[in-house]
Amino acid sequence: MVAGWFTGESHDFRLLGTRCSACGSVFFPREDAFCRNPGCAGGELSEVPLSRRGTVWSYTDSRYRPPSPYVSDPELSWEPYALIAVELERERIVVLGQTVPGITASDLTVGMEVEVVPGVLNEDEETTWTTWRWRPTEPAA
Repeated sequence: MVAGWFTGESHDFRLLGTRCSACGSVFFPREDAFCRNPGCAGGELSEVPLSRRGTVWSYTDSRYRPPSPYVSDPELSWEPYALIAVELERERIVVLGQTVPGITASDLTVGMEVEVVPGVLNEDEETTWTTWRWRPTEPAA
């Protein structure tokens, strides 16, 4: 888990961003040093929970095994996964991520509503690395 990027359990899982007090810009991943808006002189940055829902802005699938630092077992066959760009409901910013297992690019359409949920990036006997995934709010057709 990347500290400070998300919080909560399954029922209240949220991505965490930051908002500039001067211009109202929202950032994800979070920004703690300065406002990234080039038109802003800067203000105090505060942590904000981001919308749980958004709409698919774009999507594709990954048909190759990514290089390190992505963790995958070279002994196992490679399973493609869908990557989507989601425009968040309130913030109107685009956040990238994987879909939940079982959802492929052929299940997605631009404008489809999705929600953020916790997912497992990797795990071993001692540690489970948590990430976020996107899940359609309606069953795939």
